[in-house]
Amino acid sequence: MRAAISHPFTRNKPLTDQPAIFRKSYAAFLFDMDGTLLSSIAAAERVWSIWARSHGIDVDKFLPTMHGVRAEDTIRKQNLAGIDVAKEVAWVMQAEIDDVDGVMAIDGIVEFLNALPQDRWSIVTSATKELAAARLAAAGIEAPKHIVTAEDVTRGKPAPDCFLLAAERLGVKASDCLIFEDAPAGIAAAEAAGADVMVITATHGHPMETQHATTGDYVGMTISTGDNGRLTVERRVG
Repeated sequence: MRAAISHPFTRNKPLTDQPAIFRKSYAAFLFDMDGTLLSSIAAAERVWSIWARSHGIDVDKFLPTMHGVRAEDTIRKQNLAGIDVAKEVAWVMQAEIDDVDGVMAIDGIVEFLNALPQDRWSIVTSATKELAAARLAAAGIEAPKHIVTAEDVTRGKPAPDCFLLAAERLGVKASDCLIFEDAPAGIAAAEAAGADVMVITATHGHPMETQHATTGDYVGMTISTGDNGRLTVERRVG
């Protein structure tokens, strides 16, 4: 069950007192997927728990480390002797594709995405293309025209490569984008790309210390598009 997170933007608060992202316009928006567009934490942890136990890994210590990064990077970091990393990755990926029970959209995200021009946003995920398709479908989110997945980069998050590539495909600079993220590795990647960050806390079980603006969901958040095509995030007041 998703943890209840209070929305940090007091509705009667003057706009000038809100985080800077509400006072800026952007060339494009880049979204992480898991924990940012949709909640897949239960399904992911079911699969990774099975994998960890099969290798004698302490599940409770391991699970917090696997969010927001590529499966290959997670497995390699365990430094397990005598394993075939490619086979291990393939098992995890297929198990995650097969288990989408409980995957659901973050509140308000479908309406938020529907307000965006197709050529002004991208999903940037550490999941594979096939897994991303399965989870988006399960959550009822239409896949965008542009998406960067694990197969598209050599270095995964926290390296900024995925966000730099997504911005390049959109024909903009990453530093002129607003990136929506939820996990430390993704936030670090966004920072390294020079972008502003909105942290989504919908799946966080505990408060997260961050210098960036945060929100529990997308309810009450809307988009305005200027005559120059630039995007501004707005929030419903009152």
